[in-house]
Amino acid sequence: MRAAVLHALGEPPRCEEVPEPLLEEGEEVVRVTACPLTNLDRARAAGTHFSAPTKLPTVCGSSLAAGTRPDGTRVLFRSPGGTMAERAVTRRAWCSPIPDGVDDALAAAVQNPGVSAWNALEWRAKLRPGESVLVLGATGVAGQIAVQIAKHLGAGRVVAAGRNPRVLAELPALGADATVRLDQPDDALRRALRDAAGATDFDVVLDYLWGRPTEVFVSTLGFADMELRFSRTRLVQIGVMAAPTLSLSAEVLRSSGLEIVGSGTGNAPPAETLARQLGQVLDLLAGGGLRMEVDRVPLARVRHVWNLDQRGRRTVLIP
Repeated sequence: MRAAVLHALGEPPRCEEVPEPLLEEGEEVVRVTACPLTNLDRARAAGTHFSAPTKLPTVCGSSLAAGTRPDGTRVLFRSPGGTMAERAVTRRAWCSPIPDGVDDALAAAVQNPGVSAWNALEWRAKLRPGESVLVLGATGVAGQIAVQIAKHLGAGRVVAAGRNPRVLAELPALGADATVRLDQPDDALRRALRDAAGATDFDVVLDYLWGRPTEVFVSTLGFADMELRFSRTRLVQIGVMAAPTLSLSAEVLRSSGLEIVGSGTGNAPPAETLARQLGQVLDLLAGGGLRMEVDRVPLARVRHVWNLDQRGRRTVLIP
C-alpha cells in the first residue's frame, strides 16, 4: 500500500510503497478516505515539536483521519502507526462515527481545530454567555473555527485578529463583531486592540500565535495606579505560529487580571469530555453551523504540498 513516509527530520515525507499494517489483538484495519495535513504534522516532521518521532522512517499523520471500518461504518479514527496511508490500524474504542451528510474530508479537517477551540473555550477558559473573546491568529484554519465556536457557545462579542486581509474580511460573516490587522506597528496595533476591547478588557483570549502579537496585547493590560479592582482576562495559549517565547512584564501580572493557561495534551479533559466535544463539533458541522475551506490533494502529491502556505485553508490528503 502507499503511505507518506518520513525518512529524515527537516525533510518533507514522500509517498511510497510500504508493507500492509500488522494487526495485534483487538485491532482492525481501516480504509483511509481522508487525512488532514496539520501544522502539528509539519512541526513533528521538522523536529521542532516535543513529540517529534525518534525512530525513522515512519508513516506520518498524527491527527484523526476519516476512514471506513470493515463493516462499512464511516468514522474518524486515530492510529498508533500514522494515518497518511491507504490503510491504517485502529481499535473500535478509538473511532467516532461521522454523521450522515458530513463529507469525510470536512470531518477529517474540522476535528482537530474544532475540538481544540471548543476545549479551550469550554474547559480551559470556562467561557460564560455574554463574555467578550479575542482570537489572536484568527485568519488561520483553527482561528476561523474558533471565531465560529465562540459565537456558538454564547460569546457576546468576538474580535478576530490576524494577518491575512482576504480571510480577515470574511470573518464578520462567520461571527466576528470586529477585526484587527496584526501587521501594523506596535503602537498602532496596541491602539487597535484597545479600541476593539471597548470599555472593558477582553474576558477570554485564544492565542494561536504567542511571540510579538501576544506581547503587544499583554502591554494593553494593567493600570498605572494603586486602585484596588477586580478583573479577569483568561488567556489560553494554544499555538506558537509567531514565536515560541515572549517577554512578559511582572508589573502587568500584578496590575491586571491577566491569567495565562495552556491548552494541550498536558491538561486535557477526561476522554469522555473530548468525545462529547468531538460529537458537538461534528453535529454543528452537519447542521451548517461551521464553515471551513479545504483543498483535497492526492496522497501521491504529499511532498509537493507539505510546505505550501495554506492561506486559511486546510489541506486534506486523499489516498
